[in-house]
Amino acid sequence: MLTILLLIPLVVLILLGVTSREHYRLQRLLVLVGVLMQMSVALFLYVHYPASGNGKTLAFEEQYEWFRMQAGDWGIIRADYHVGLDGLSLSMLILTAVVFLLASVASWQVKEKSKGYYALFALLMLSVPACFVVRDYLVFYVFFEFMLLPMYFLIGLWGGERREYAAIKFFIYTLIGSLFILIVFIGGLVYTFDPVATAMEAGLITSPDDYSPSLLDKVQAVVRQQPEAVVHRFDIALLSMPEAYIEGSVLSVGHSLRLWAFWLLVIGFLIKLPAVPFHTWLPDAHVEAPTPISVILAGVLLKVGGYGLFRFAIPMFPDLWQANSEWMAGIAAVSIIYGAMNALAMDDLKKMIAYASVSHMGYVLLGAASMTEEGLQGAIFQMMSHGVLSSGLFLLAGVLYDRTHDRLISHYGGLWQRMPRFSVFSFLVMFASLGMPLFSAFIGEVFTLLGGLRSAWVHKGWVAAAALGIVLSAAYFLWCLRRMFMGEYWLARPEYDKQLTDLSKREFFLLGLCVVLSVFWGIYPAVLFDMAQDSVEMLLRLIG
Repeated sequence: MLTILLLIPLVVLILLGVTSREHYRLQRLLVLVGVLMQMSVALFLYVHYPASGNGKTLAFEEQYEWFRMQAGDWGIIRADYHVGLDGLSLSMLILTAVVFLLASVASWQVKEKSKGYYALFALLMLSVPACFVVRDYLVFYVFFEFMLLPMYFLIGLWGGERREYAAIKFFIYTLIGSLFILIVFIGGLVYTFDPVATAMEAGLITSPDDYSPSLLDKVQAVVRQQPEAVVHRFDIALLSMPEAYIEGSVLSVGHSLRLWAFWLLVIGFLIKLPAVPFHTWLPDAHVEAPTPISVILAGVLLKVGGYGLFRFAIPMFPDLWQANSEWMAGIAAVSIIYGAMNALAMDDLKKMIAYASVSHMGYVLLGAASMTEEGLQGAIFQMMSHGVLSSGLFLLAGVLYDRTHDRLISHYGGLWQRMPRFSVFSFLVMFASLGMPLFSAFIGEVFTLLGGLRSAWVHKGWVAAAALGIVLSAAYFLWCLRRMFMGEYWLARPEYDKQLTDLSKREFFLLGLCVVLSVFWGIYPAVLFDMAQDSVEMLLRLIG
């Protein structure tokens, strides 16, 4: 089923290729059908996901050898097409399906160069979910890097006035982070080996089922004496197995350079999250990106950074994550406060939302730093909640910008009288985002704070600072609502009056879906907690 999920965008690309440039209605329909098919597959996977809760086995697993190369005395290099689901992957897959549905419907107004736009959109439909389901870190890195290209062109060609600058800045920042990650992944390949495959290659066993931990000493002897028989694989699972690391290597426990590798990997994913001080690419990218691309960027691409911390940084370096958890909590608290303070100072609606994203994603890092069940669950929940609510916020900004091409908060007043349905959704989405009870953000933020309070590794001062972020969040959202919607109806430019029509049916559906999901998750959070439980238990076992 996971292969089908990844093949759907390729079929969409082929069909787009045979359409003519002027048939934008057909092109957007093809993309929408592809998104709906991916969502159907994601819902099928959710319904049939085995709730084993042991975190040791993958659901819907497929594995085929991609290539195998004899690298002389260094050994054998093997890469696989390997996909599978655990609770974390499934959570991100569901979020991806929802966000791409929102973005595809929001893209229906794209008519200029529509064929190229929808082709790049289809490439994102392939690369983003692939990052969440692949189990080979070479393939992960290919898709992780590949998603930069369509985003670069979507911002650079369909963005605002400073689109080229924003696209280049986005590309450079994320490329630097990707290079940091690549360095560690190369080290992972060089300094790890597959004990089972190596035992088979050396003739110690004839079948993978014959392997037992008692053979590890013999396999280690093979690594020392017969390096040409050692099998190096890009399997993500090997990165979390201490016995898979070559004794005395750079990545083995106790080596001084291991700390450098840890920080390279962490910073690589913090750039994507993003966390302060690696966040400066985000406001520019959001401001200049077209609304549907801002939805994808905030809704799911930032979550790849959080996913990378949970999938790679913590399992690969559990001891160093624990030892540096105070630093992680500090970075999280600074991101929360700094992002909120900047959001409070912004007059540009999109920039306010962009800095709010920096602030709210800080709770993901705080939950991860706590290393408690509450904190980890809250962090994953916060990624899901923020994905939906940030999408709703950027859709709100897009409603105004599509009509007036003006995002300045100070240029509007009393919009409640002119656009009542838009105003209702603005209040609902912003109240949900500031952490009101009965909405999803409340659950995510409360559980990350609880995790921080219960953690033996996080200073309570950082948790207090993060709690202050909720107050600041209320301040900038309420201040925005007060200025734009309350009081007498007023516009900076009178010509805006004729353009300010209320929500269309399409916009009503998009914003309604965001609110419904936030309320549902806020009232019934168990649906997300249960989904992620096996992954959280696995992380807790690795941390010890």
